[in-house]
Amino acid sequence: MFEPTRDQARQFLFDTWRKYRDGVVLSGLENVALQVISAHPEYHKLLESPERHLGQDYAPHDGGINPFLHLSLHLAIEEQLTIDQPPGICAQFTRIAQSTGSEHDAQHALLECLAETLWQAQRLGTAPDHILYLACAQQKFGKIPDNS
Repeated sequence: MFEPTRDQARQFLFDTWRKYRDGVVLSGLENVALQVISAHPEYHKLLESPERHLGQDYAPHDGGINPFLHLSLHLAIEEQLTIDQPPGICAQFTRIAQSTGSEHDAQHALLECLAETLWQAQRLGTAPDHILYLACAQQKFGKIPDNS
């Protein structure tokens, strides 16, 4: 399994944005990253200055959002939706998107759940709990209707 360092993950986002702006052909994962980046114009200037932002720390107690974590969680959710992993996440996403009227808002709802699940795993020193993740997603805007 590929586990990039913080700086490698950030550099991937910087490089994707630079390649896009330079008209370079992007790989499949870079195209997914570009879709995520494009949906977040508030981060475009940041991604144009890797020398200023590559090593910047974003401490939770500072109250700001870590833009790299935010974009990376979006990428994780995109992958989860591609393979419906954990099983049922696609149904939750569809339900939330229908409730909010926005796929981007649905991704943000899942992003909150994923971040909480990862924080719990880190705090407890365990693997992320997919049951906790799906339960959180289920709580967002109610349950999936039973169509049976």
